[in-house]
Amino acid sequence: MTDELTPETPDEDEQPIKQRKNGLYPGVSDELAENMKSGWADTELRDLQPIEQAPNAARRRAALSARFPGERLVIPAGNLKTRSNDTEYDFRASTEYVYLTGDQTDDSVLVLEPKGDSHEATIYRLPRSNRENGEFWLNGMGELWVGRRHSLSESEALLGVPCKDVRELAAALKEATGPVRVVRGHDADIEAALTDKVTAERDEELRVYLSEARVVKDAFEIGELQKAVDSTVRGFEDVVKVLDKAEATSERYIEGTFFLRARVEGNDVGYGSICAAGPHATTLHWVRNNGEVRSGDLLLLDAGVETTTLYTADVTRTLPINGRYTDFQRKIYDAVYESQEAGIAAVKPGAAFRDFHDASQRVLAEKLVEWGLLDGPVERVLELGLQRRWTLHGTGHMLGLDVHDCAAARTEAYVNGTLEPGVVLTVEPGLYFQADDLTVPEEYRGIGVRIEDDILVTEDGNRNLSDGLPRRSDEIEAWMAGLLGK
Repeated sequence: MTDELTPETPDEDEQPIKQRKNGLYPGVSDELAENMKSGWADTELRDLQPIEQAPNAARRRAALSARFPGERLVIPAGNLKTRSNDTEYDFRASTEYVYLTGDQTDDSVLVLEPKGDSHEATIYRLPRSNRENGEFWLNGMGELWVGRRHSLSESEALLGVPCKDVRELAAALKEATGPVRVVRGHDADIEAALTDKVTAERDEELRVYLSEARVVKDAFEIGELQKAVDSTVRGFEDVVKVLDKAEATSERYIEGTFFLRARVEGNDVGYGSICAAGPHATTLHWVRNNGEVRSGDLLLLDAGVETTTLYTADVTRTLPINGRYTDFQRKIYDAVYESQEAGIAAVKPGAAFRDFHDASQRVLAEKLVEWGLLDGPVERVLELGLQRRWTLHGTGHMLGLDVHDCAAARTEAYVNGTLEPGVVLTVEPGLYFQADDLTVPEEYRGIGVRIEDDILVTEDGNRNLSDGLPRRSDEIEAWMAGLLGK
């Protein structure tokens, strides 16, 4: 990575370089500054078509407008975050902003201004870098350094929303009157401009509404989730094909292999990939991925591709590294499979959200009693939650723009709610026997199994979006043998 010409950020854009130079930009002569102003081709993009999600985003803004009439609503995309010194993490726009605009540009802000009975939407964002004052090459965030960005007119054509310079927004918000709400946690400068105009309680109502609005997915969102799942299936196939190389290195080879698929076919991974081999599979969120991969052990791979529109899959398979389950591994795996089957069967319109969890937990409790690890009856085990020592987590969650989508929704609208067509959720039961758990026989210790699929609630039941990956133990062995040419 090259160093920038200067650590300084230019002052007001209107101020010419010659007045600001004075040692701030060492080595920049008047002649060079003058030369850099001209000789650049017109690159304005014309005849642009709106992005695919623009109509959906417009409908969502209309619903938001109806929910909060007469109030100014401010939804920031967020800013770059420093990784170290003068380098930043890759930017990921806030879910709320993406949901309402389809845009992913850092420093942007959607503002809904009350106009009569509705709102007028404006997206505030950075325009093209100024070439007259040298910003595009002297500012470390100028286009010469970080790449071309869309002009305001280009953005209007793509997003279907009027666009203005975001550098004017903070001052305008300070002068604004009337009720205001902002989605917090993404843009400190915007929040500071609204300090005396907003309250935490009112802002939380806005965040909760936007979370609950995402519970039911539209056709575009379902299509994007299917794309994410399909790429994820191919990523799992990629991993199986290189398990021999992973054995020679570490879990990181698995992580890197899946990441390549995510970056080639999507935007990124939707969350930190869990590539847990052997006893690491008993750690629910094992993302260090620095352990050994050994023949004879199991690999718990929990990973998802995030599409270029930021919808993510979330799939888990527990695979025998050498392609064949031992009898004992199969016993535990098949118990989890049976539990997942019961959970998926409970996913249907009109069912309570908790039903699939209860159905899955009952099967696991029955198995634990059958194996002699818990004293029955099963009803007692479930009432006291005794199975949770080895089942640990809930059996699923909403899925969408976030891997744990709709997380700010009210309890009555989510975990105590009712399923309806268009909901997408995961069903992911598991059994985890820690390596140091002295309450189970030795052969159980260090084994972790989870099976997870992405399920769409349909009009007449459900559809498994991730059924491109086998789930039954015998099907997994046959699938792996085919990929490995055995």
